[in-house]
Amino acid sequence: MSRSFPMPQAFVSPDRIRSLFTEAMSQMYRAEVPQYGTLIELVADVNAGCLEKNPDLRDRLAQAGELERIDVERHGAIRLGTADELFTIRRLFAVMGMQPVGYYDLSVAGVPVHSTSFRPIDEAALNVNPFRVFTSLLRLELIEDEGLRGEAEAILAKRRIYTPRAVALIERHEQNGGLTEAEATEFVAEALETFRWHGEATVSAETYKRLHDAHRLIADVVSFKGPHINHLTPRTLDIDAVQARMPERGITPKAVIEGPPRRHCDILLRQTSFKALEETIAFSDDDGAIQGTHTARFGEIEQRGVALTAKGRALYDQLLASVRGEVQVGAGGAKAGAYDDELAARFKALPDSWDELRNEGLAFFRYAATPAGIAAAAGSTLPSDPESLIAKGYLAFTPIVYEDFLPVSAAGIFQSNLGTDQQQNYATRSNRDAFEAALGATVQDELALYAERQAASLDSALAALGLAGLPLKTVA
Repeated sequence: MSRSFPMPQAFVSPDRIRSLFTEAMSQMYRAEVPQYGTLIELVADVNAGCLEKNPDLRDRLAQAGELERIDVERHGAIRLGTADELFTIRRLFAVMGMQPVGYYDLSVAGVPVHSTSFRPIDEAALNVNPFRVFTSLLRLELIEDEGLRGEAEAILAKRRIYTPRAVALIERHEQNGGLTEAEATEFVAEALETFRWHGEATVSAETYKRLHDAHRLIADVVSFKGPHINHLTPRTLDIDAVQARMPERGITPKAVIEGPPRRHCDILLRQTSFKALEETIAFSDDDGAIQGTHTARFGEIEQRGVALTAKGRALYDQLLASVRGEVQVGAGGAKAGAYDDELAARFKALPDSWDELRNEGLAFFRYAATPAGIAAAAGSTLPSDPESLIAKGYLAFTPIVYEDFLPVSAAGIFQSNLGTDQQQNYATRSNRDAFEAALGATVQDELALYAERQAASLDSALAALGLAGLPLKTVA
């Protein structure tokens, strides 16, 4: 008599786990920060209006496989306190198919952290759900008061921000190569606990004040049980419209939109936000009898454009620095109009057409064979260089969306929501080696990832035209 054995349960994809987590995070944050729900509704209204008025944009997003991701697209941000916390968060995000991309040193802009972004890197995974988390590690060495620095280290050493079950499921994923549906559901619930808001501080009111006086962000990282998610950002197709309409929904936006100015051809990343909430907290004195307030969590919106090459990015950085060096926007936003005007004027030096951006090698593009090109390939010999193929309409190109972040913009958002636009410049250098040692991995080079996607799309397009393997002129 033959014996039957139970079939092994199939693993669910990292894309599904990431989508489950994104939805759970969004529901949690909506319950914790009601204005987030208002913001989501506003962004949905603006996006629907943009797609209705601009069919070319809708078609471009659809052809690139990006249309469906707009409504689910989110990025979050957390701030960690120790190397061990960073090491484990890398393993946690790996379960969701997210890898560390880019190194950002915010200390040069007065914020005592360095950071990376965890996100999917494969194009198909990005189009399923491009959830990304800007993850910062506190640089304790930047606390000048040695006594306070030692106290902060001791406080952080005692806390455990991951549940034992979350760690066990991470280990199971690493050992088995995946999680079942039931395990994935449990993992999402357990992982969510790391990002939940706790209104009880783990320090006394006096310790909180000393940490706060050193830097508000230091108090935010050190004083609580875990790294509560401090914003969850939807993607809009028209950030200027959202900025203008936020007051209609009872939301006060920050003075200026961070990043490049409004353009016909969007580049990189533009971000705005509303002020951080002032939330009641209970300090550890006398079992929480002492009450206070803390400001950390805020609402943010982003608009994403094309990824720039190293050449394009150098020009962007130069133009932005020239404006920020001349026009400072105060906390009251009195000079916001002057800043916006000067920004737009300076950025005329950066081409505002897809053709020029591509021809000058300033941005990355995805290539695809057109129906006309495929038809022509069946009956004749095609030109052997991409530029001629493009000119004849046989090869099309669309912008590759920027999936990453901008350190100056991130610092501007952080500073605005810490209650000040003043910059405290730390006398220190970037410490990428220490960050990667804590991470337990090397961060991916975002420019290399975009270049690989561009090259792969061109290879695929040429193969579709029967030109695979031919010596070809380089595309800008």
